[in-house]
Amino acid sequence: MSDEAEREVPEGAAVFPEIPEELGVDPLLLAVLHATVFLEGSEESIVNPAAAREAMGYLSGYLQRLSGARLQKAREDFTCLAAFARDQDWPKVQVRFLKEFLENYGVGGEV
Repeated sequence: MSDEAEREVPEGAAVFPEIPEELGVDPLLLAVLHATVFLEGSEESIVNPAAAREAMGYLSGYLQRLSGARLQKAREDFTCLAAFARDQDWPKVQVRFLKEFLENYGVGGEV
């Protein structure tokens, strides 16, 4: 995200750091991750809470459909993301969010 775009983000909007392409994490998973952070973490003045809950219900329901190789890849991606976050000295709350993401949304155990 450019400096200009960062300045345009209103206060109270939850935005997750950019994830480098070199990590090889599934782009669709990253899209869901960023949408989740925005919907769950943004203040009420930015995102209507009822609408966010409804959207998150759908997102988590779709994630719960993951199985087999796709679920294994998602687990590997979140393990990679958590390691990257630790290496980059992200706040512990963000590392924990990544480690517990799948479990928190009913997809599976901690990665």
